[in-house]
Amino acid sequence: MFWADRLGNEIEQKFKEKIASGKPLIIRDEKTASGRVHVGSLRGVALHGLISEILSERNINNTYLFEINDNDPMDDIPATLDRKIYEPYLGKPLNTVPSPDGKAANFAEYYAEEFIGVIRELGFSPEFYRVSDVYREGKFNEVIRLALEHAGEIRKIYKEISGSERAEGWLPVNVICEKCGKVSTTVATSYDGEQVEYVCRDVTFTNGCGYQGKISPFNGRAKLPWKVEWAAKFKVIGIDIEGAGKDHSTRGGARQVAEAISRQVFHHEPPFNIPYEFFNIAGKKMSSSKGRGSSSREVADLFPPELVRLLLLQREPQRVIEFNPEGDTVPLLYDTYDSYAGKYFSDIATGEQLSDFARTFFLMHKPVDRPRLSPHFLPRFSQIAYLVQMPHVSITDQVAQEKGSALVAEDVQEIESREKYARRWLDTYAPEEYQFVLQQTLPAAARDFSAEQKHALKKVLEKITALGDGPVDGLALHTALHDIKNEMGINPKDFFSALYISFLDRPSGPKAGWFLSVLKRDFVIRRLEAASA
Repeated sequence: MFWADRLGNEIEQKFKEKIASGKPLIIRDEKTASGRVHVGSLRGVALHGLISEILSERNINNTYLFEINDNDPMDDIPATLDRKIYEPYLGKPLNTVPSPDGKAANFAEYYAEEFIGVIRELGFSPEFYRVSDVYREGKFNEVIRLALEHAGEIRKIYKEISGSERAEGWLPVNVICEKCGKVSTTVATSYDGEQVEYVCRDVTFTNGCGYQGKISPFNGRAKLPWKVEWAAKFKVIGIDIEGAGKDHSTRGGARQVAEAISRQVFHHEPPFNIPYEFFNIAGKKMSSSKGRGSSSREVADLFPPELVRLLLLQREPQRVIEFNPEGDTVPLLYDTYDSYAGKYFSDIATGEQLSDFARTFFLMHKPVDRPRLSPHFLPRFSQIAYLVQMPHVSITDQVAQEKGSALVAEDVQEIESREKYARRWLDTYAPEEYQFVLQQTLPAAARDFSAEQKHALKKVLEKITALGDGPVDGLALHTALHDIKNEMGINPKDFFSALYISFLDRPSGPKAGWFLSVLKRDFVIRRLEAASA
């Protein structure tokens, strides 16, 4: 059973009474908009989004909420921004920091807009909200009051679960300084039931202004520390289902602390947890948008939505996702997609219950696209990536020849999509082995061919000449090349490297038979004549 269906069964059993009542199950995820959002954050988006889709498929009322956390303080400055301009804003709530482009409402909105765009492109449809609005509307007032009144219990929970100690008298709230507007620098020293006394002090990444004052912590004038705030959201938002990354879900981690605070201080049962593993790029956990290929926008631009969803959803939540845009991950992901497509269309044709692979294929598509899924020809992405580098070749003609029949509209649409993304991949992350330049003159390296290699090339020349002037079938030529290699007993590496060097000035390339079949016949003959002389 596909993992999301299994989770759907667990959720349906756990919440059967609420489901029967018709009340919606509340699913929630969030992201702090402190910079360009890395691709790893899409795993939580996709996980919660797919659970929502599974429940809707079962006619279970649910609401998927996604929080843009715009109330956390700016504690670092993205490398792409001028540090001198933004240093004065360190420690202030993100929603009070100006947008880098001067157009968005604030710093958080600037980065949130891009991420929201990606989420929608992938076909997930959460209801977005900003946590600053929840604070300003007074919805956190009750939990803030409870946290302040039970500060001792919260300190005890921190120590017992995570081993983290808070000083005697510590209060779980940070007010916004009335003088400098910073929130990370304020330390609450007392609470009289209505107001908090505080002092604005230096912290490791920014300076406080030294102001001492007294202010109400309600209606958006303060925020809770994040573990306390997480527990508060469980209660205030009324969350039923919310997963968390592995680092938060370990023993003694933030999730365990938040759940204890939720139960013991706020008297609220925490939501159903779905712990999920990291999203690694080239073997490294994604933690910030550093370097090429790490942002959600960059990865979403590299694939059509169904391939991004496949990348995010094919593995169970407890398994790490490994992704390297500069390796062969991109063509291999397309190959996986094609394999799953074959299983789906086969199951549909025979009326069989969908296998896990077929079910994955169905769910990797946006709900709006699923009714239109129909069998069509899927050319290998790696083949398209080679063809787009050969401007004299008609890609549609080559694919039609491979298909063996006329192309239908869905075939052409698929070709155009793969051509678009192949060009994008080749321009950005494709490794050298997938890129080639057809040499207009015989490369100098051909002078070093052995007598055996030249004899083999002459055999290839004779074969192609004998085929006549008509179109050359790539598969037939591929078979012929292997026949020549076997008949001669030449080392395969010596044989194929001579072919590739003759045309590409490199010892490797695409499948040789297919590659030669799409080149102009006169050009191939002249080049083989020169290389075998």
